Amino acid sequence: MDRIPHATGRIRQLTARLASEEEAIATASRFASRCRDKASAPDRHKRVDRDELSALSQSGLLAITVPPEYGGIDISNAVLARIAAILSEADTQIGRIAESHFYILEALRANGTEEQKRFFFGRALAGDRFAAVPAERDTDSTIYGNLRITRDGLGYRVNGSGRDGASAAFADWIAVVALNDEGRLMIAFVQHGTDSTGTAGDHASGTAVLDNVYIHADAVVAHDKGFERPTTIGALGQILDAGVDLGAARKSFAAVIDVIKMRSRSSTHGGARKSAEDARSITRVGELAVRLEAATALIDSAGLKVDIAQIETTEENVTAATLATGAAKILSSEIAISASKALLELVAASPAGGGIDHLRQENGIRAQQDAAHRKYHRALGNYHLNGVTPASSTLRI
Repeated sequence: MDRIPHATGRIRQLTARLASEEEAIATASRFASRCRDKASAPDRHKRVDRDELSALSQSGLLAITVPPEYGGIDISNAVLARIAAILSEADTQIGRIAESHFYILEALRANGTEEQKRFFFGRALAGDRFAAVPAERDTDSTIYGNLRITRDGLGYRVNGSGRDGASAAFADWIAVVALNDEGRLMIAFVQHGTDSTGTAGDHASGTAVLDNVYIHADAVVAHDKGFERPTTIGALGQILDAGVDLGAARKSFAAVIDVIKMRSRSSTHGGARKSAEDARSITRVGELAVRLEAATALIDSAGLKVDIAQIETTEENVTAATLATGAAKILSSEIAISASKALLELVAASPAGGGIDHLRQENGIRAQQDAAHRKYHRALGNYHLNGVTPASSTLRI
């Protein structure tokens, strides 16, 4: 691993080492409070605060999934999803950044060499942030666009465009998920800030563009190995996604309650003294509350199944974890859409209507997941009716 560039060019304050799940949850809650305190800026939703990301790195939260044998702690996946929800409830962008980071660490745990694990887990312990940059592709496609990694002497060259360029803009390591010359799926780790990343990033549009980026061979992980045998890479990605959506749903739910309580009179029933006394509002809030509780319980249950699959990684255990986390992902996404839609309707009906464009954008992005939901529903039904295990390509990032 000597040829992987070491992150010596950045000066970062000492990163904390968390020792338990309880400490991790408490740290996440404190960090979330810090994010909420800064959330009042008018254009806050348009950018990620670099100071917040530095605080996230220094908090030790980014190292909680590092395996104990590499210096991390033994954290359950239910707690991991809970932390993702805490972060996302405060700032959804931060939640997505953490989700991408943890996914890459799980792929590294499953498929990396011992040298790669020691090096990159060490960087995570030091507070480095990792961002997955997969190629842009259609929901129902397994073709990874034009993002390619090709041999060049002892190393590789990466070319093409990938999703999540906005997250990559704030990462220390850009984990490029691309196909090689043989059509195999690889992860190439590109250190941000080096000459090779100078052309990586139309970050404002959410697309990362890589132009002839050189990668040393020992910074490339064979990602497809994780789909040729039972692993928990896909299940962990799904439960993280569920946690982020749950946090976003809780944030919208809290905003719905605030908006309703602020109204002096009901917009639908003039006889009610306050909107909070309107039977229709009460019923809708109650429905959202029930679905939030259901999503929370399902995520906790799915987390336990991922724990079991990580300890005993059999096809049976991985399938159980995959089905459970997929269901949790769908339910949490649906409640996020419902809560956001309720908030959008309330804000649209208010005299000010502030923030409506942002709300429409967020709700539209989540609604685009409907196609993915239908695909998973088919896979789930096919499993229960015909015993067909969901294809690994369904879970690829």
